[in-house]
Amino acid sequence: MWRGKEPVKEDMLHRAIYEQLKRVAKRQQMTTYSDIAPLAGLDMDSPADREEMRKILGKISTYEHQSGRPMLTAVVVRKDNNIPGEGFFELARHLGLLSGGDDELAFFCHEVSRVHAAWK
Repeated sequence: MWRGKEPVKEDMLHRAIYEQLKRVAKRQQMTTYSDIAPLAGLDMDSPADREEMRKILGKISTYEHQSGRPMLTAVVVRKDNNIPGEGFFELARHLGLLSGGDDELAFFCHEVSRVHAAWK
């Protein structure tokens, strides 16, 4: 996951994934890690590729947060349970959006609503 201290600039983002997530959000929809992985040449069966995806999505959500918008990556979920991976919640805590005692599922649902509202 992206945990850099320096600000994330737009040119640091994976362009194809960022643009796809914006399209998904504008359509008020959701997507999966497996659906967007090919945009970066990644395979979600590979642990190394899953880690790379965490970094890509972490930079996108950090950039969005720094820009005053909700975590755009809330629209990306796992196929098996329709919720984000642990990296999403770890980043939310790192950004100060989620505290240790907060309900992760409630936070996720609220963040999806915020993303859809911000991009419609």
